[in-house]
Amino acid sequence: MRTAGARYGEAAVGVFGGGGLTNEKAYLLGKFARVALRTPNIDYNGRFCMSSAATAHRAAFGIDRGLPFPLEDVAGTGCVVLVGANPAETMPPALRYFTRMRENGGHLIVIDPRRTRTAEQADLHLRPVPGTDLALARGLLHLAVADGLLDREFIDRRTTGFDRAREAAMAHWPERVEEITGVPVPQMREAVRLFATAPSGMVLTARGAEQHSKGTDTVRAWIDLCLATGKAGRPGSGYGCLTGQGNGQGGREHGQKADQLPGYRSLTDPAARAHVAGVWGVDPDSLPGPGQSGFEMLDRAGTPAGVRALLVMGSNPVVSAPHASHVTARLAALDFLAVTDIVLSETAELADVVLPVAQWAEETGTTTNLEGRVILRRAALAPPPGVRTDLYVLKELAGRLGTGHGFPDDPEEVFGELRRASAGGPADYAGITYARIRAEDGVFWPCPGTAHPGTPRLFLDRFATPDGRARFSSAGHRPAGEETDGAFPLHLTTGRVAAQYQSGAQTRRVAELNAAAPGPFVELHPRLAERLHVTEGDLLAVTSRRGRALAPARITGTVRPDTVFMPFHWSGPGRANTLTNPVLDPQSRMPEFKVCAVRVEKATDGGRP
Repeated sequence: MRTAGARYGEAAVGVFGGGGLTNEKAYLLGKFARVALRTPNIDYNGRFCMSSAATAHRAAFGIDRGLPFPLEDVAGTGCVVLVGANPAETMPPALRYFTRMRENGGHLIVIDPRRTRTAEQADLHLRPVPGTDLALARGLLHLAVADGLLDREFIDRRTTGFDRAREAAMAHWPERVEEITGVPVPQMREAVRLFATAPSGMVLTARGAEQHSKGTDTVRAWIDLCLATGKAGRPGSGYGCLTGQGNGQGGREHGQKADQLPGYRSLTDPAARAHVAGVWGVDPDSLPGPGQSGFEMLDRAGTPAGVRALLVMGSNPVVSAPHASHVTARLAALDFLAVTDIVLSETAELADVVLPVAQWAEETGTTTNLEGRVILRRAALAPPPGVRTDLYVLKELAGRLGTGHGFPDDPEEVFGELRRASAGGPADYAGITYARIRAEDGVFWPCPGTAHPGTPRLFLDRFATPDGRARFSSAGHRPAGEETDGAFPLHLTTGRVAAQYQSGAQTRRVAELNAAAPGPFVELHPRLAERLHVTEGDLLAVTSRRGRALAPARITGTVRPDTVFMPFHWSGPGRANTLTNPVLDPQSRMPEFKVCAVRVEKATDGGRP
């Protein structure tokens, strides 16, 4: 790493982190990049996860916390709109709150192109064409305006910019939205009625709505529906985002993002730089500025415009990145690749150096769940002899790079420094200690002092914007990054299955899970299967403008006739992300995982990718 920095400049060394790292690791990794390596180029796989929702949250409310209320509040609300979320398979323990909500008389509306296990439990299921959620949100707002379902008192008292949102909605009249989305007007009208007339309500989004080149605008349009109907800033109401990784919330708060310092501070804010530099004992001017976002760093790796040496910690982009064959080639072109992980992932197999590290049960640390509740995970086992922790690795690497102080490997000591670095920032952990977490079963941020009770519910008095008002948005529908055509006539959407997790690097090593979900597959509708002369289990070739994947057919009426679905947990010939489109959201830099144009045919070449 030192050689690459000397030969090409400090920015030629990069760091790629993960949303499964503890708060302590994420914090120390960001410090390692900016102090020990002095590189601007650090980002993490959360860029592929919740970045669009986070960007929308900050723009609308002034702060980003996945849920501005405890998850238990879901059980008491009057109506939940789930957009692009399938918690029955991706977050099963949370499903009980939705079940209780319906038992209490509330309604569940699910918006998903597939009839998922979650959709099967819904009172109303809307099935839009992939990539059209923004148009649907605007169409629902149009109906709320036209049918007199607005909360004008809330709009006037607690928001700004409604006229622009109303103008955007008026361009999305119901018949136009039905033509774009495929959702019938009566279903749209019923959805608006259920949501707007409920005494309280929530809109919760997940990757299905967010992993698009317009993901930020899509989330903001759904937030606008909450604001216009008065379903925000009140008990039992609001917009929230369901996290996708083990520390999806905390992992994006403390400095492993390209533009961020601990406490969710901006790297371009002089006051933030001065505060964090003071905690770190360095000159604020020595801190590098923002670097390349996650996909951009991978896309340029090994080129004159990109990093030449890369440290990957707790991530597997060979499987999880869009246009994965291209990313694999770029990683192979690096001068040097090092990976720290608990398993030999597909990315680790490419590395020059692999540092095997302790797994979750073998180390102590904090994570922050989707509610903003900081929780403590205590070591249950000792790691095998010779296996180090990630914190130890960062401490030793920093020492070898000439920074022999400021990198402790005791997690509680690291957390103490994180508290000081986050103090006064949007995600303020100053009043949170290991002792408090143990005593209180977790503490909600912001918590600016040890006498502060924490903040389970945000926005009840004011939003976190300078004027205390939530902000409407004005974007309208635009097409996906690529549309279907004669050569690629079908939509591909991707997602998870219950028995596998993320890139599968860990779960694919568990026999029981492999028995439940042994490999990739292609879901297609019976009418499409009949047209293609496909029967159950036939090996299919799915081809996009970026590559080709092979997997057996799974014929089901749960998917739209114009859409096929593939889970993304596997590598090799069935790797779904070989196909996906890396076009980026201009605001969040999120790639468009959730829709691309493909063609599907029987594999006639003996299964060669």
